[in-house]
Amino acid sequence: MSSPITKAVFPVAGMGTRFLPATKANPKEMLPVVDKPLIQYAAEEAVKAGVKELVFVTGRSKRAIEDHFDKATELEAELEQRGKTELLQAVRGILPADVSCVYIRQAEPLGLGHAVLCARPVVGNSPFAVILADDLIANDGPGCLAQMVDVFSRRGNSVLALQRVAPEDTDKYGIVAVDEDTSELSRVKRIVEKPAPADAPSNLGVVGRYILTPRIMDLLAATGRGAGGEIQLTDAIADLLEYEHVLGFEFAGRRYDCGAKLGYLEATVELGLAHPELGADFREYLVKRFSS
Repeated sequence: MSSPITKAVFPVAGMGTRFLPATKANPKEMLPVVDKPLIQYAAEEAVKAGVKELVFVTGRSKRAIEDHFDKATELEAELEQRGKTELLQAVRGILPADVSCVYIRQAEPLGLGHAVLCARPVVGNSPFAVILADDLIANDGPGCLAQMVDVFSRRGNSVLALQRVAPEDTDKYGIVAVDEDTSELSRVKRIVEKPAPADAPSNLGVVGRYILTPRIMDLLAATGRGAGGEIQLTDAIADLLEYEHVLGFEFAGRRYDCGAKLGYLEATVELGLAHPELGADFREYLVKRFSS
């Protein structure tokens, strides 16, 4: 059965200042975790959820993302000539043949909400996903977005990925209040962008996965600048609550905040340990290095 969500928006126009100087000339989304860049993990998650059109909202110095998903004729010819079959397959198989990429330039850095709005000409009147590549979510079963698509298939409402965060960290997330706090799926009653711990309605934070109904685009178009002087997706979702039910979903999986150096290092270590080719040797190295 085909997925009801065939388009996913990837806001990738940010400058990645927390990783300077590494991101001076290289997009933060191209930082590798073991042997794949962050943006590829995000794209693979979308494809496994049934997405067929990847919409990248880019900015200056982001050409490396386009090149990564483009055909590399000279590289492929070189690998083929050298008999590097496995590497050739890895390069050619970054995306399936039936998946397409669209690139839209965000001319001004006006925030996540504005980046999503930039995708409106491609998204049209369809429900769509939003994936933030900074949040790498790993698990052994269906990916986070696939789980959310299943919820959308059954309920038809916008879905926000939720994670319980430390109470002192609520000022780093959009925080929601829900109608019940006893199951993985709840109706969102209220959403606040980066509240101080004393003002937070809960410790349920929204992380980088959304499924949104097309009404959100009209609301984003009418949303003024909010926190940080930017057009906040959170503010538009707060307005959406007045028209439609929005669901909060506590997904199964481990999230790594790769927008922060510590989270990026955690992802590198743990995915390195799980790597089918490198995991055993890497584990042996760590044991020897830190056992004495």
